[in-house]
Amino acid sequence: MNYLGWIIIACEVSFWVVILLGLMGRYLLQLQKLGFLLLASTPIIDLLLIIITSIDLYRGATATLAHGIAAVYIGVSLAFGKSMINWMDEKFQFYIMKKPSAKPVKRYGIPFAKHYGKGFIKHVVAFTIGVAILEMMIIYIQDPQRTEALNTMVSVWLIVLAIDLYITTSYFIWPKKEKTAKKPH
Repeated sequence: MNYLGWIIIACEVSFWVVILLGLMGRYLLQLQKLGFLLLASTPIIDLLLIIITSIDLYRGATATLAHGIAAVYIGVSLAFGKSMINWMDEKFQFYIMKKPSAKPVKRYGIPFAKHYGKGFIKHVVAFTIGVAILEMMIIYIQDPQRTEALNTMVSVWLIVLAIDLYITTSYFIWPKKEKTAKKPH
């Protein structure tokens, strides 16, 4: 794996560490401003990844799968970032702070399908952002041989988006049912 792959992994780990530190500051240390600042700083990680990726391409690197994944990471982080933070906040309150009022909601049927559908809309937003970044890289480099991996990433992501649409639609057609306890024989 090249260095950009390791940077992407470091960004992902940093994202979750910063969120965890922000929640610890907010709830365990009762430092609301510190918690807010840490949680609000997560886009800085995305900015650093954009800068590093751009510098690498500017210096003449041939775009690789890692460059494509960087664009996907940024799109997903921007589209899902707030909901990921809210998800982690909910888990932190329930499992760490032991707040029963923060118990994660279990959804079934059409409410589950609607919730999943909202996630699909965010996936479309992530796709739009990520593909815009990929296309900007392609336009900037202006060398089809150096950007082949980026075009491949767009194609693969489009397939993933289509699969997600199929899954989302299936939840409306065949709603998820609540699991029932099996009776002993």
